[in-house]
Amino acid sequence: QVQLVESGGGSVQAGGSLRLSCAASGGTVSSYTMGWFRQAPGKEREFVATLTRSAGSTDYTDSVKGRFTVSRDNAKNTVYLQMNSLKPEDTAVYYCAARQGYQGRQAEYDYDYWGQGTQVTVSS
Repeated sequence: QVQLVESGGGSVQAGGSLRLSCAASGGTVSSYTMGWFRQAPGKEREFVATLTRSAGSTDYTDSVKGRFTVSRDNAKNTVYLQMNSLKPEDTAVYYCAARQGYQGRQAEYDYDYWGQGTQVTVSS
């Protein structure tokens, strides 16, 4: 069973950038379709991005398209979420998730494994 650990969160001013990392152990990221989700205070957790196994196709929620990029480094067994042009509304706890299926999914219940989350705070 794969274990996921996120890192790279922090505080940044609007317009700034952060790169989140999701390091995997007990499995290889190339064998899973990976997802990023986030949960803002008082809100439900929502889909952010996905990167499929094998094909490496990506998908993003509309609010981050053109600003966020999900990628994978197989040698480091790590998935990244590069976040540029950050906005205060991006403030949330960001979670990495993995699913064994080949297709990207936007629903939480489609993912089998989750990390503990990392806080991202964007100030105006």
